[in-house]
Amino acid sequence: MTEDAHPPGHLTNKETLIDLLIHDLTGPLSIVGMSASNLLRKDRGVVLGDQQRRSLERIRRNNHKAQTLLREMIQIFRSEEGLFKKNPFFVEEMLKDAITGAMELIDPRMSELLCDIEDGGEFKHFLERQGIFLRITGKYGRTPFYHDREKVEQIFRNLIGNGLKYRNQRLKISISGNRDLLGLVENDGTEIPPGEQATLFQRFSRLNRHGHIPGLGLGLLGVKALVETMGGGIILKSEPGRGVSFMVRIPTK
Repeated sequence: MTEDAHPPGHLTNKETLIDLLIHDLTGPLSIVGMSASNLLRKDRGVVLGDQQRRSLERIRRNNHKAQTLLREMIQIFRSEEGLFKKNPFFVEEMLKDAITGAMELIDPRMSELLCDIEDGGEFKHFLERQGIFLRITGKYGRTPFYHDREKVEQIFRNLIGNGLKYRNQRLKISISGNRDLLGLVENDGTEIPPGEQATLFQRFSRLNRHGHIPGLGLGLLGVKALVETMGGGIILKSEPGRGVSFMVRIPTK
């Protein structure tokens, strides 16, 4: 189903609700972010103390997190309704945006450095210095992938962000496939016992031993919902001494 699946002018109850979310939450969040950014601008002629500047930066950072969460909720809703905007896009460019977005939520200073890097080789070298290793093989290393780019990016942004939060030192991102897109995100963090693995895909579920790490427990649930509505699947593997890996398969159509 595409974005014009319903007749013009016709909205379901769920679509009406999502429109209200977009209008009533996106607008105020944008105003908060813009106001904080304006106050932080050096050309405003206002001298801010260190504590004031830190407070404004914290407001702007958390406002961005709230906007990201809202956008992701909207994308999950649209996928559940079968609403996709399919277009060809290059996987490497999508991954750069996904990695930058994931790092922005964890370390905004690092994401700013990533945004300034244009060369693909330099981008990979920078990641490797941070313990992040990216490898793209198969058809989609040179040929565009056809699907909803925003939703695919959301899938990888969440998997990469999850891997960054729970790794010890290393994170590996591998892309392969000659028909379906296959993505593997591996970290060297603490293994997850078999009895706890299924709970990671449940709403608001988080491992107790990771309670000190920020998060709502919605990211992996959203990834699973998106992947499955695309006709694909996700597999979690974790063994002692082998860390944690997530494999996703996304069909091209």
